[in-house]
Amino acid sequence: MKKKILAILMVLTLVLATFVGCGNSAKEEDNKDSKDATYKVAYIARAQSDSFAAWLANEMKAAAAEYPDMKLDIFDGQADDEKENAAIENAIANGYDAIIVQPNNGEAQRPYVEQIVDAGIIAITTNARIDGIEGASSVDANPYTQAEVNAKAAIDQVPQNGRVVVLKGPSGNFHADERLKAWKEVFFAARPDVKIVGEDFANWNKDEAMSLMEDWVTSQGKIDAIISMNDNMAAGALEVIKDNSAYANTLSYGVDGTPEACLLIEQGKMTSTCLQSAIDLAKLNMESVHKLLTGEETQINTDIDAPLITKDNASEYVKIYKDRGLITE
Repeated sequence: MKKKILAILMVLTLVLATFVGCGNSAKEEDNKDSKDATYKVAYIARAQSDSFAAWLANEMKAAAAEYPDMKLDIFDGQADDEKENAAIENAIANGYDAIIVQPNNGEAQRPYVEQIVDAGIIAITTNARIDGIEGASSVDANPYTQAEVNAKAAIDQVPQNGRVVVLKGPSGNFHADERLKAWKEVFFAARPDVKIVGEDFANWNKDEAMSLMEDWVTSQGKIDAIISMNDNMAAGALEVIKDNSAYANTLSYGVDGTPEACLLIEQGKMTSTCLQSAIDLAKLNMESVHKLLTGEETQINTDIDAPLITKDNASEYVKIYKDRGLITE
């Protein structure tokens, strides 16, 4: 397992090679390869430290290669609102034809995406969308549905009078808020017997989730289920209890369908997740931005599907990741 997870992390960190600093120009060799491209597109990624964000950035690069008339440059927001906002301003100043923003905190990025629109540049927000920006498009997944499919399954899986912990994404983040809302309305409303013994923000971060879980294990003892707003945090919590037999039956739920989560589910260490396919999301982003750039569409707001991944079908997704080199033996 350790070798497989290490392989996943090694592949994902290769994305670093495609990133440039927020204030730097794109790499010279990339410009040379794409000197005949008609359109320049900037993708402002949320953070390299988030495994899903890293995966999505990698898939964006791959999807963009299918459009010879587009040149994609990727910038890392480093999970820092100021750095991400500076990257957006730099992209505007550098004359990009389109800018795709993966917000770190939607409301913090809102005025900067509005600047993109005001500058007459095509704007797309993705993973998560920022609603209500006139003139901007969005390519996303439905975060309520992503949590809902897990929450419905959990109704019959979590034991009576279960004790659960809740790992939340960043406050104000559209995906984090909507996923938590779904868990409250679908699961907790149906299971008033369940007690939340720990709930806190881990901000999509594995290390933060591990720290919280260590505290909860010490202070709360029995934990029947880990309810996480993404796979990265769920995996962090599971890392804390993996060698503790007292938690052998602890359930765990996430969202994203990352390679790591699919391996954990296949091995019976995690209960379920909902696929937020970075592959599909990247393809849809590139298709959408191309349609906007060429005038085929003037505004697009669209979502990818949200299938549930369980022990019954996890091997199908593991195979997909192996085929793409995201999991190696």
